[in-house]
Amino acid sequence: MSGVLFEHFHGAATRVAREATAFTHRTPGYNFLVAGQWLEPAETDANVAWVRRYFDAMSPHFRDERYVNYLGDDEGEQAPDAAYGPVYGRLREVKRKYDPENFFHLNQNIMP
Repeated sequence: MSGVLFEHFHGAATRVAREATAFTHRTPGYNFLVAGQWLEPAETDANVAWVRRYFDAMSPHFRDERYVNYLGDDEGEQAPDAAYGPVYGRLREVKRKYDPENFFHLNQNIMP
């Protein structure tokens, strides 16, 4: 059930200024996702290893940017910065103003 997904960024999405919205992926190109899915707990190690090998094999072709919807729980605190790029500072200002106590802190959190 595991698989690989390539998404093409093009068309209207690439005609918006990169700094205009929180979604900064405005350059024509591709997004890459390796999705590991299995049902049997005994298959966990083999499936995780497959995903990591595939990801590592493709990583020389990656840019430094990340797509926030595909960030994992183990990405680290720098991951949102890589996902939001040039607008991350602006998003942190909004977070400090409207959620200074960090109530909305799940998923890929933007720290206030």
